[in-house]
Amino acid sequence: MSQLTLALSKGRILEDSLPMLDRLGLAPAGDIDRLLRVPSRDPNLHFLIIRPSDVPTYVEHGAADLGIVGKDVLMEHGGEALYEPMDLDIAKCRLSIAAVKGSPFAVAGGAATIRRRVRVATKYPEITRRYFAARGEQVEIIKLYGSMELAPLVGLADLIVDLVATGNTLKANGLVETEVICQVSSRVVVNKASMKMKHAALRDLLGRLQTLDQAA
Repeated sequence: MSQLTLALSKGRILEDSLPMLDRLGLAPAGDIDRLLRVPSRDPNLHFLIIRPSDVPTYVEHGAADLGIVGKDVLMEHGGEALYEPMDLDIAKCRLSIAAVKGSPFAVAGGAATIRRRVRVATKYPEITRRYFAARGEQVEIIKLYGSMELAPLVGLADLIVDLVATGNTLKANGLVETEVICQVSSRVVVNKASMKMKHAALRDLLGRLQTLDQAA
């Protein structure tokens, strides 16, 4: 059987993926906290443990045959070069717009009433630009990599676009969710060349994941 490489996103997706992989007998057989390339209990599979934003790139260029990554990352990266055969329905959250409570931006569509260009802090500049452009609004994008909630509190931005799970972090920092751009869950993506060259092995693994998903 062909050897497969599966790229796993660090963080919540990895945490949610491990029980699923364990039930299939595919759990990592090495230290995932220290190693970046980890063997599996199945000798025909090993893992790459990498940043979520890097997963599509590794899969697209064939460094991994398949990967598990959030829909938000795929939308930002552009997934046209990848197959996306399966929604695993794990690590669920939403990509939302938020603003300081009580500000003019704290109601849906409030940004459109402001006479200057609205500033939006986000680590999703492409998604954000497309979303506002579809409504005929041009915004100034401020690219940040973390602590998004701080930006409107110190006047760096009027709005933020970020992932929201419970909303507790927004609330704790005096922000409110104004709009949901999209629902997000984790998807399986597959390298197109691998699907041709390693078709049987990939179909077997995808089938096992599908069966597990249906059983859940």
